[in-house]
Amino acid sequence: MTTLLHIDSSVFPASASASRAVARTFRQAWEEQHPEGTVIHRDLATDPVPHLTADSHLAALTDPAEHTPEQAAVLARRLPLIEEIERADALLIGAPMYNFTIPSTLKAWLDNVILVGRTAGDAPSAKGTPVTVVASRGGSYAPGTPREGYEYVQNYLRAVLGDMMGLDVDFIVPELTMAPRVPAMADLVPLFESSRERAHLDATARARALGHRQAA
Repeated sequence: MTTLLHIDSSVFPASASASRAVARTFRQAWEEQHPEGTVIHRDLATDPVPHLTADSHLAALTDPAEHTPEQAAVLARRLPLIEEIERADALLIGAPMYNFTIPSTLKAWLDNVILVGRTAGDAPSAKGTPVTVVASRGGSYAPGTPREGYEYVQNYLRAVLGDMMGLDVDFIVPELTMAPRVPAMADLVPLFESSRERAHLDATARARALGHRQAA
């Protein structure tokens, strides 16, 4: 039986969120491939995880035998999040761009699950697990565009998910999502619509490809 860990971080509901809508398409295709599988869904907008504290940071660097009660308690809250990643056969992460980077709730989740010596380091515990990131954004930050240098979502997530945690990272990027709402972007609406259609097609194709790969 396969397990998909699905993380949403958009502050908007699915009807108003490109990342949620595309992630839902991926999930539906995944569930068609794995009718007996399990989906663990974390909605960080409605149920955020705590930000790191000094106790949670130090607990990860200290011998468990020397933990204070506070350190033991906060580390115990991090472990279930880590175990979800370790149990998952694939990850799906909705990562909309807010002010050029990821939502703070997603950053807090990452800070909790990145644990050097376990999920990060020389032998990451979930190494090789495929992760699909739906990296939506209101404009375009693609190579060659005026705002290329402001792309801090894919670059950051590739570093922490791929380089630190050893995950197999793939991005789906629905862009120009603000075009229908911003008059100055009206000329870009056809490009937005094309990007949206391609993102949903890519989500379906990616989910199906992973299903075939895991069944092989």
